Amino acid sequence: MSDKQFTLKEKLTFNGVGLHTGEAVVMEIHPAAENHGYKFQRLDVEGQPIIKADADLVVATDRGTTLESNGAKVYTTEHVLAALYGMEVDNALITLTGPEIPIMDGSSLPFVKEIQRVGRQEQDAERLYFELTENIKWEDLEKGTEFLAVPDKNYRLTVMVDYNSPALGTQHAHMYHLGEFEKDIAACRTFCFLGELEFLAKNNLIKGGSLDNAIVLVERNDVSEEELDRLAKLLGKDKLKVNYDGIGVLNSLKLQFENEPARHKLLDIVGDLALVGRFIKGHILAARPGHSGNTRFAKVLKEEIKKQEKGPRSFDLEREPLYNINDIERMLPHRYPFLLVDKIMEITDEKIVGVKNVTMNEPMFQGHFPGNPVFPGVLQIEATAQCGGIFALSKVEDPHLYSTYFMKIDNVKFKQKVIPGDTLVFELALISPIRRGLVHMQGNAYVNGKHVMEAEMLAQVIKDKVEA
Repeated sequence: MSDKQFTLKEKLTFNGVGLHTGEAVVMEIHPAAENHGYKFQRLDVEGQPIIKADADLVVATDRGTTLESNGAKVYTTEHVLAALYGMEVDNALITLTGPEIPIMDGSSLPFVKEIQRVGRQEQDAERLYFELTENIKWEDLEKGTEFLAVPDKNYRLTVMVDYNSPALGTQHAHMYHLGEFEKDIAACRTFCFLGELEFLAKNNLIKGGSLDNAIVLVERNDVSEEELDRLAKLLGKDKLKVNYDGIGVLNSLKLQFENEPARHKLLDIVGDLALVGRFIKGHILAARPGHSGNTRFAKVLKEEIKKQEKGPRSFDLEREPLYNINDIERMLPHRYPFLLVDKIMEITDEKIVGVKNVTMNEPMFQGHFPGNPVFPGVLQIEATAQCGGIFALSKVEDPHLYSTYFMKIDNVKFKQKVIPGDTLVFELALISPIRRGLVHMQGNAYVNGKHVMEAEMLAQVIKDKVEA
């Protein structure tokens, strides 16, 4: 998987009907800015509200995943989200003129083909990953649904479905990495059983369904002509027949893979777990999954992300620094005792990691809590800001001709005192791209991997010197 974020090169347009609502809809998928993620917009609702693709916004999972926010819903989100996620598109705005994603052929393939046609645009921001560090297990005993996530360097899925049906039996499907989605998973269509068809139709759950956008599996071999005629009338068809070539399927439709139903369940998992909000590095094993279990497990993974963010961080401080103190003095105008960064370990397009060794020899300890020395919070802020200044100056030519000035500090929190002997590690990440010399960053400080301080900072880089 890529280390950069991607969006689409061009807008995509789809016309169709919703599977369950039967309503005609025009859906457009637009390129979106870095860190936008996936969002839906209901153009037909007053105020054109936006619904974020977020597991916490799931309100229904009967035959599809429904999201609701800002007074608007969007139905059957999983297939288009699977296409975007499976094709590694990070940022997209999906606009709709109706309440439901068009069902198309019942798979993700129409969306995938259009993404292939226009291509992806690489963006400057780095992709955020959720990397599993331990096994995570979840199950619903009542439904027999089980999920297990284990660490892996790729996003890997293994699915088992078992409906206690002679038509389907037990099936398995695998995806060893996201690169297999396009060829092996995207074309697999949604399905239901013949025994469900009458109930679904009578309860207005498949108003937009047809034998062209769903597989109907026939679970017995004694279906009568009278039953088929009754279903044909209910579905508005002239004639129905059962194809018993292998697994029984209604009409002349043929399965693309013997395990196409299991592969479609895997497709649904890709779409539903896209609601986690990050690309996943881990192996997900699912037994008897469905939209309810998928989205509930997505919430479990979101909680794990929060736990990781709040938990201890690990930094390699033994390797050679990117900038030592002499390099830093060539970039910053500060000198002892106000130069508060000792070395820079890492700089990427999006973040910087710097180090400050706190020692008892520093002059502030003569007057700041004598007998109980504590490194002042205001100096933690200043040291963080100096790291941010180094980051900004590393992006310009002749950094010694520039100065960095604070414009705003927000949301400052001190979580633990810092004392002599501690090694402070500062990590700052861009909140938005640098524009017109404005640098907006989120700063965090750690001691022994524990979070001790955080602050949001805005500064401006100005060229205010000339060569001597």
